[in-house]
Amino acid sequence: MEGRERERMAEDVATTAGEGSLETTPTWAVATLCFSLILISTLIEHGLHLLAKYFHRKRRRALNQALNKIKSELMLLGFISLLLTMIEKPIATICIPQGAGEIFLPCKKVNSTIDFEEETKCEKQGKVSLLTRQAVGQLQYLIFIMAVFHVFSCVLTFGLGMAKMKKWESWEAETRTLEYQFSNDPRRFRLAHETSFGKRHLTRWSDYQFLLLPACFLRQFYESVSKADYFTLRHGFITAHFAEGSSFDFQKFLSRALEKDFGVVVGISFWIWIFSVLFIFLNAHVFHSYLWLPFIPLVMLLVVGTKLQGIITKMCLDSHVNAPVVRGTYLVRPSDRFFWFGRPQLLLHLMHFILFQNSFQLAFFTWTWYKFGLKSCFHWETEDIVIRMVMGMLVHVLCGYVTLPLYALVTQMGSSMGKAVFAEGVVKGLKRWRATAKIRAALRKKNSNLASFPSVDTSIEASSLSFSLEASFSIDLNRSPNYDGFSTVETTEKDEVNGKRTEEQRENFGSFEGFDIGNLS
Repeated sequence: MEGRERERMAEDVATTAGEGSLETTPTWAVATLCFSLILISTLIEHGLHLLAKYFHRKRRRALNQALNKIKSELMLLGFISLLLTMIEKPIATICIPQGAGEIFLPCKKVNSTIDFEEETKCEKQGKVSLLTRQAVGQLQYLIFIMAVFHVFSCVLTFGLGMAKMKKWESWEAETRTLEYQFSNDPRRFRLAHETSFGKRHLTRWSDYQFLLLPACFLRQFYESVSKADYFTLRHGFITAHFAEGSSFDFQKFLSRALEKDFGVVVGISFWIWIFSVLFIFLNAHVFHSYLWLPFIPLVMLLVVGTKLQGIITKMCLDSHVNAPVVRGTYLVRPSDRFFWFGRPQLLLHLMHFILFQNSFQLAFFTWTWYKFGLKSCFHWETEDIVIRMVMGMLVHVLCGYVTLPLYALVTQMGSSMGKAVFAEGVVKGLKRWRATAKIRAALRKKNSNLASFPSVDTSIEASSLSFSLEASFSIDLNRSPNYDGFSTVETTEKDEVNGKRTEEQRENFGSFEGFDIGNLS
C-alpha cells in the first residue's frame, strides 16, 4: 500500500508540472517576459560600455582592465548557474546512503518532502538524493547574490580607500610651499628624534619587540597615516628613484598604483574558489562556525595592518642607526627586506583573500535570510545574526578606509617600483621609444657585419617623441641612444638592472633628469 501511495504522489506531481509548462502558457506572457529580460540585459551592457568609454577617455587603463575582469567573473558565475539548470535532474538521480545524507547538515534534522520523481526513486532504494532539484534551485540564488556582493564590496572598499587618500592632496600641495621647503632645507641639521617622524616612532617601546607589536596594532585605529609618515615616505621614495628635490606628484602616483591593485582584488583565482567551498562545508551545525568563522577575515586584516605599521617603524629605526643626525628631511631607505619573505605583493594577495571571504560570508548570510527567513535554522541564535552583520561591515570599513590606504603607501617602500609611476601617455611613448631603439641597435649590428660591403642606408624616420612625466619631468626621446659599452635595457614590468650607471652612460641613454629606469618593476 505504501508503494502505491508513493507512485500516486509522483503521478500527481508530474500532472501538476505539466499543467504549468509552456504548453499551457499564453505566448504573449512568454514574449513579454523574454522582452523584459532582454531589455534589462541590454541596458546593463550599454551602461558598462559607457563606463568603459569613460575610463578610456580619462586614460584610466587600470580601471578599464578591472571592469573587464568583473565582466569575465560575472560571465563565469552566469555559466555556472546555467550549467546547474541543465544538470539539476541528473544530479537529483544520484543516490547516496541514508547515513551519508544525515551528517554535516547545516541544520539539525529537518523534515523534508519528496516532490520529484528522481527523489522518489532514491527513496524506494532506501537512499537519498545527492542534491535535490529544490536545493539546486536555491544554490543558483546563492551564486547570483555572491556575484552581486563581490562586485559591490570591491567597489565600496576601493571607494573608501580613494576617499581617504583624497585628503593627501592637501599634503602633496603643501610640499610645494616655501614654508615646507624652508623647514626641510638640506642645509639644516637636526637629531633624528627631534623630527616629527622621529617623535612618532623613536620611542621607548620601539626598542622592545613585545611592546612594538601592541603599539603598531593600536595605531591602526588612530591616525594610521600621519602627515609626518606621508612626508617621510614620500621623500624616501623620491630620493631612491628620482633626483633629490624633485617635485614628483607622489599622491597621483599612489592613486594610479591603487587602481592597478584594484584590478587584482576584483579577480577570483582558483585558490579563492577552493577556500569558498571550504567555507560552505564549515557551515555545518556541528562546527558552530558562527562563533569563530566570521572573525577570521577581521583577524587577518588586523595582522596585515599591524605588519604595515611595523614596517614604517622598522624603517625609522634602521635609518636612525645609520644616520642619527638628519639633514633636511628624515630619510628612510626603501627595501624589500622589511616585508614578509621579501615580497610586498604578498600583502595584496592577503587583502584579496580577506575581501572575498568577507563578501562571501555577507552574501551567504543574505541568501539564507532571503530564502529561509531571518530566524532560520542557519542562524537560530541572535548572537549569530549580530556577529555576522557587525563583523562583515567592520571588515569592509576598516579595510577600505584604514588598511588599504596604508597598504598603498607602505608597499611603495620596496626595492623596486611599478609602472604606475608613469602616466598612461608616458608608458605608450616609452614603448614606442624602446621599439625604435631595438630596431636601430639591430641595424647597427647588421651594418657592422657588412662593413666590407657598400654602405647601406639604415636611417629611420622617427616622429618626435617628447612628453612629460609630471609638471617638472620632461623626457626627450628624439636623441639616438648610444649602445656602445652596455647592453639594451628592457623596461618590462619585472626587469631590474643591478648597479648604477655612470653619468656618461646616462647621457648616452637619454635625458631622464635623474630618473633611474633600472628600478622599474
